[in-house]
Amino acid sequence: MGLLDGLRRGRNDDFDSGNAATNAIELTKRHGQVSLTKQGAATGHLRINLSWQMRTSDIGGLQRESLLRHPFKALKPPEVVGHSQSMVNVDLDLGCLYELQDGTKGVVQPLGGYLGDVNGPPYVKLSGDDRFGSASGETIYVNLDQRENIKRLLVFAYIYDQTPAFDRTEAVVTLYPSNGPRIEISLDERQPQARSCAVVLIENVKNEIVVRREVRFVYGFQAELDRLYGWGLQWGRGFKTKADR
Repeated sequence: MGLLDGLRRGRNDDFDSGNAATNAIELTKRHGQVSLTKQGAATGHLRINLSWQMRTSDIGGLQRESLLRHPFKALKPPEVVGHSQSMVNVDLDLGCLYELQDGTKGVVQPLGGYLGDVNGPPYVKLSGDDRFGSASGETIYVNLDQRENIKRLLVFAYIYDQTPAFDRTEAVVTLYPSNGPRIEISLDERQPQARSCAVVLIENVKNEIVVRREVRFVYGFQAELDRLYGWGLQWGRGFKTKADR
């Protein structure tokens, strides 16, 4: 299957009603979209958070032995060791391509310092650049009180300059609307050489704010995502400042 195969999808994906026990909606391939408008959550600030950690299988350490094969070793506590030398350090960044109703297009991302503005155009703002996958992660705020000015937003994650290793992270993008359950999208598809991932598309469809899971990995950077989704921006090589590294 080619890279472009499967790009166009039907717009009649099932809507997920959420999980009452966890107060969360998990967007999956089968249940891929949800309407914030129908959930009564299309106002206020929508918070979008990226958090990740390395997979435990990539962290050095000894496994407990089987009771049948080694009954005494199994009772011994496992050694606590640091990360193995072969462990890859991954720096995931969160970004957002935006298109407003007046035709204005652009990007909000740490690279280049395009942090946006939540109170004025593009009504999208990035807060911070987390290099280590801490609990707080990276966060984008979207001002849905200005939803009539927003046409579409493509939220994406990318690996800036480290080894491509999406397959070694347990990355989750979580949307926190101003009302109702949070929305979770796991980047759980193993794409070891991918550098970027289109995570979720937020669209204003006839005044209805619809959130749709994408989770499309590409081997390039923002220009490749731009091409796939037809943004039409001009891209050049960007760098983080020393303070951001």
